Amino acid sequence: MIGCQTGTVRFYRRQVKFILSGWMMLLMMPPVFSADPDSEEPIAARRPEIVDLYPGQALSAEALAEQAKSSVVAVSFAGRDGQQAGLGTGFVISADGLIATNLHVIGEARPISVQFMDGNKFDVKEVHATDRQMDLAVLKIDAKDLTPLTLAEPDSLKQGAEVIALGNPQGLRYSVVKGVNSGTREIDGKPMIQLAIPIEPGNSGGPVLDAQGHVQGIVTLKSAVTRNLGYAVNISALKVLLEKPNPVPMNRWLTIGTLDERQWKPLFGSRWRQRAGRIMVEGFGSGLGSRSLCVSQEDLPALPYEIAVEVKLDDESGAAGLIFYSDENTRHYGFYPSNQSLRISRFDGSDVFLWRVLEEKKSNSYREGEWNQLKVRLETDRILCFVNDEQVFEVKDQRYTQGKAGLAKFRNTVAAFRGFQVAREIAPYRPSKETAQKILDLTEDLRVDRPPHDALVEEVIKETDEKRAQQALQERARLLTKQAERLQQLAQSIHERAVRDDLQQLFKKEKESEIDLLAAALLIARLDNSEVEVKTYLNQVAGMVGEIQKTLPAEATPRQKLKALNDYLFRETGFHGSRTNYYSRSNSYINETIEDREGLPITLAILYMELGRRLGLDIEGVGLPGHFVVRVNSTAEKGELVDVFEGGEIINEEEARAMIVSANSGRFDEEFLKAQPKKEIIKRMLRNLLNLARDDEDMQSMLRYVETMIAIDEDLMQERWLRAVLRYQTGRIAEAKTDADYLLEKSPEGFDLRRIHEFRNFLETVKPSE
Repeated sequence: MIGCQTGTVRFYRRQVKFILSGWMMLLMMPPVFSADPDSEEPIAARRPEIVDLYPGQALSAEALAEQAKSSVVAVSFAGRDGQQAGLGTGFVISADGLIATNLHVIGEARPISVQFMDGNKFDVKEVHATDRQMDLAVLKIDAKDLTPLTLAEPDSLKQGAEVIALGNPQGLRYSVVKGVNSGTREIDGKPMIQLAIPIEPGNSGGPVLDAQGHVQGIVTLKSAVTRNLGYAVNISALKVLLEKPNPVPMNRWLTIGTLDERQWKPLFGSRWRQRAGRIMVEGFGSGLGSRSLCVSQEDLPALPYEIAVEVKLDDESGAAGLIFYSDENTRHYGFYPSNQSLRISRFDGSDVFLWRVLEEKKSNSYREGEWNQLKVRLETDRILCFVNDEQVFEVKDQRYTQGKAGLAKFRNTVAAFRGFQVAREIAPYRPSKETAQKILDLTEDLRVDRPPHDALVEEVIKETDEKRAQQALQERARLLTKQAERLQQLAQSIHERAVRDDLQQLFKKEKESEIDLLAAALLIARLDNSEVEVKTYLNQVAGMVGEIQKTLPAEATPRQKLKALNDYLFRETGFHGSRTNYYSRSNSYINETIEDREGLPITLAILYMELGRRLGLDIEGVGLPGHFVVRVNSTAEKGELVDVFEGGEIINEEEARAMIVSANSGRFDEEFLKAQPKKEIIKRMLRNLLNLARDDEDMQSMLRYVETMIAIDEDLMQERWLRAVLRYQTGRIAEAKTDADYLLEKSPEGFDLRRIHEFRNFLETVKPSE
């Protein structure tokens, strides 16, 4: 979920990274994930009718907006430069100046102001109440005779009721959006109202009004998955907060989290703050490379001396770390992690031509996503740089030899620092090997059925201090966790191998008619869920066939069988195309299609074909671009195309041609009307799952589906190249080399072999631990 504050920009994690050693590896063939004629697309769903729960009392959206507009305000806070740094929404809850909003809207330790629709602007005099867990804040302004909005009674908003949200999305002030209360959900342990409404940055803190104009909730989050979905804190949480306010005057609020100016001097924007012993920074800086500095005002000893800090990056694609020999402006050195590597750079001014990376390398001692200590030792003739006690650089550059030390961040990095220190010599960060081994020996027989006893705690403390004991034990815990992960991966790999072996056996049948398509589709579901028992669902389908046969005469015609099949599936048992959750992976699992009675065109078609086959009908799959249908050959001379997703509707030739032309860039291709072999149908199912995993940035699942496609069709060169890249991305370096060698040996037509050679050479430089 994403907070809706304009001043806080969050980026989605990048999709599968093909960035290798500073250059981008591009797939050298028609992209696997482009508009694929095999990928299924949803049919537009009809919007369900909204039941009017308050007949005769409900107001229109226009009337509600007009009634509430004088009570809704734009809430903004100022940045370090005095300019607006964030914009959200609030609303009046008392005539004497109380304004409700989200806590994340008002930032921390910043001047706050509110502006009404008529242009009147007020500085906030007091933060009247806050609740960090529920993300709520109540502001106090110096104003009288305001028009408050009425707060609704608890649990008075019914599911399906129409609502409107008022706010300032993307800085567009006083906007209105209309939608539906689609239910309640628990998000991060908090009960929320789920809104079928387009939520944008700036909507946060705005009121959600029911048909009577009562405030039912406060907009807090937008979905990271889909645009037209958001969440609001139930108004009952605000009522609880108002009963026990915790007022903070602005002269005290402005000191919350601020750095002590006697110790630190922030430069070039960004938001530096202090909390619980840590210094945190976020937001773009205004310096070179969106750089921002925080310079220590501590006096430095004479050379030689050392500077150290622990740093943790929110995203390893960012950059943040130490600076030294700083002129408290644009000139300094920097030592910092950047995009999975370590760098030491020299900054000689304010433009890109005055920024020089002196050295850059990866280090196995750096732990991504964790706290890492950076240390610099400054001597008269050299600079030594360490990460977690390992020396990574020795630099002789002597452009600068005097200046302050401090912290730096680049781009939109969010980072935290702790343990900044300057000393003639700084003690090692990690325990010695001898100390670590003693602690591990003491804990080797640690019981798993009860907590550690006091005597063991005393023994460990005798060996070293608390910090190093923690580090040694955490290191051991990290290793055991990794081993547990590898054991889980091994178990999963064994399961996947068994499923692929079963699929290979199915497709070794000489005759197409001997291949059990339903069993193959169930094995695809089992690939992702080891609890799926193929035999159980085969028996269930056999039972469904038996129910249909009971309704048929002894010598039923194909037309009678088809009608009985349609009646059973679509009218008696309610099987239907999935519309509201079309892109759920569940729709690609035929066992869940059977259980939930909804699915994609292809999963519904497989069930339809297999039921029909068991009834004696001749039905084959037809892979129209973007939409899978079936052809029933038993009932007409040329066969009849049937759209199972649409409840068994017959598609005539003209309609089929129009569907092909529409989905195939205006071109008609007769190939799309031919029956697809069962192997191609299963590969199409796997491609659908592959696309969904790509959207979720789930590389392990992507690899699983690609591996399975290749297992049943070893001639898939495009998929083999994708597998090589995915194997690299998931740490399977030897296997990636095998795929690259295979492609170089086969030299498939249409491939840029030079790129594959470059990739293969790159793999030789990758250490197994990377």
